[in-house]
Amino acid sequence: MDSLAEAPSPARVVSAAADSPVLHVASLGKRVKLPGGELTILDGVGFSIGPGEAVAIVGASGSGKSTLLSLLAGLDVASEGEVRLAGHSLAALDEDGRARLRGEHVGFVFQAFQLLPSLTALENAMLPLELRGVREAQQRARAILERVGLGERLGHYPKQLSGGEQQRVALARAFVTQPAVLFADEPTGNLDTVTGNAVIDLLFELNAVAGTTLVLVTHDHALAARCGRVLRIDAGRLVSDTAATA
Repeated sequence: MDSLAEAPSPARVVSAAADSPVLHVASLGKRVKLPGGELTILDGVGFSIGPGEAVAIVGASGSGKSTLLSLLAGLDVASEGEVRLAGHSLAALDEDGRARLRGEHVGFVFQAFQLLPSLTALENAMLPLELRGVREAQQRARAILERVGLGERLGHYPKQLSGGEQQRVALARAFVTQPAVLFADEPTGNLDTVTGNAVIDLLFELNAVAGTTLVLVTHDHALAARCGRVLRIDAGRLVSDTAATA
C-alpha cells in the first residue's frame, strides 16, 4: 500500500526513541477491591518505549501482562502512577479524551479478532477511517486488504472467513490508520501453528514498513524473540527488561 510505503522506516524512527518515547510508564499500579480485601494486579511498573520499537510483554498466566496492556492503551484506569501515550498523560484525560487519543494514535489486534459480524471485510477495515471522517476510506481499506492477501474476499462477512483470514482483516483494520502504536494481545492464540506463523510474518512485515511501535503480549517465546526487546512481568512486577534472544 502506497501510504504504508511512504511511512518512515523503522531505522530512521528508532533513532529518536531516547528523546521522544511513544510510551512512558512510571510507578504504575493497579489494585482492585474484593470482598476479602484488596488485590494488587500491578505494582511499581516503569519503562519507556521509543518510536519504531517492537516490544514483547511476557509472563505466566495471571501475572498482569494483559492488564498492563489495557492500561497502556487507556482501556483501563491505573490506581497509581502514570502512563504517557504519544506525549499525553492518560490520567489527565476522561474516558472520551482517552478514546479520541486511541483513535488518533493506536491500533489493536486481539486474540478473538473483534470484527463486527454485520460488516464485510472491507467495511470492517474501513471503520477506523470512517470514524475519523477520512474521505478515501474505501480506497485505503481496499488497498491494505489486497496487501494482506484478501483482495478476493472484500465482500465476505467474518463468518464466511477462516480464522486466519479474520485475523488478516484485523491486521488490515489496525494498520489502515497508520497508528503510532499497535497493541497486540495474543494475536495467534486462536490460530493453528501454521496459520499463526503466517499471520505473525505478516504482522512484522507491515510493522517494518510502517515503522509503527509494536507492543505485543504473548506466551509464545519464539514470537517474543522476534521482537527487539522483552519485558517480563511476574506477580504484577516488572522483573526484567532485556534485548530479545532467539
